[in-house]
Amino acid sequence: MGPLHGVKVLEIEAIGPVPWCGMMLSDLGADVVRVDRPAPPRGLPPPDDRFIFARRGRRAVVADLKDPDGLALVRDLAARADVLIEGMRPGVMERLGLGPDVCLAANPRLIYGRMTGWGQDGPLAQAAGHDINYIAMAGALHAIGPAGAAPVPPLNLLGDYGGGAMLLALGICAALVEARLSGRGQVVDAAMIDGVTSLMTPLFGQLAAGIWQDQRGANTLDGGAPWYGVYETADGRHVAVGAVEPQFYAALLQGLGLTEDDLPPRSDRSRWPEGRARLAAIFRTRSRDAWVAAFAGIDACLSPVLSLAEAQVHPAAQARAAFVAVDGQMHPAPAPRFSRTVAGISRPPAGRGDGAEDALRDWGLRP
Repeated sequence: MGPLHGVKVLEIEAIGPVPWCGMMLSDLGADVVRVDRPAPPRGLPPPDDRFIFARRGRRAVVADLKDPDGLALVRDLAARADVLIEGMRPGVMERLGLGPDVCLAANPRLIYGRMTGWGQDGPLAQAAGHDINYIAMAGALHAIGPAGAAPVPPLNLLGDYGGGAMLLALGICAALVEARLSGRGQVVDAAMIDGVTSLMTPLFGQLAAGIWQDQRGANTLDGGAPWYGVYETADGRHVAVGAVEPQFYAALLQGLGLTEDDLPPRSDRSRWPEGRARLAAIFRTRSRDAWVAAFAGIDACLSPVLSLAEAQVHPAAQARAAFVAVDGQMHPAPAPRFSRTVAGISRPPAGRGDGAEDALRDWGLRP
């Protein structure tokens, strides 16, 4: 009964951001039906569906989009959907006979969500790519990593999910609101390169103002400043420090047993490496958990760097019920949280064709 309860979403099987977008919409209450190909697309992990968490919360039908009967089925589903999401290269859906013009002609209220790397047009529209390529071209990858070393990919969080799936989900929700006013659907063109560029807006502003140096490890938020970064501890683990504001910096010094005179001046960028080296030597004198205990009750923005396994069982995560059991597996809980229309996970990850007959009946079609 989440805020999107009653919204029907047709998801054309894809990899990367499209399944995660479908998961988000399902967690928020939408009825998501996925159209699977007869064989898995290249790039999916070996099929043990229990562990493809991003495919949770929907039912699936199998249809060959190159077969007239399969194509007719998908068109019938699209005619009954509020939203369609797809992640094909530009032009593929049109060649299949499932492009926006065809679908919107049959269903004028349809929100047609398109997910690509480079956008529907432009010189790179047909080029292959992955998260790392999009964040590279947006300037984000260049900014991440230590000074004097190669850039470090931040997993595939920025392109696939933050700048891709989340952008598409936001666009779809905005288009649904507008459609309730106008009675008309539209195409939502979400490109990962656009989304990552948008995420970089504050940094481009700082660059324009002359307060961001266009190199790694030279700025406040990229690990250049001693008070914002990651430090190794005596046991080979790490703590994360984010003491940006003066009051948090003072608390950091308190927890370390230092005074401001023990470190180079905060404002002297030329001495940041010296300050970082000094803090690194101090943090290496105790274990990670010993430092966390030492900073208990001190508001210094210091946290342990947890592994994935540790994150699931940390007391703070358990107190927030940040992970929930689904079919015997611990899934990240739906987010964000709503006070009245509570989001939730309706079913475990769907295998190929799981729940097809019920889905078709619920959408008014004969199985």
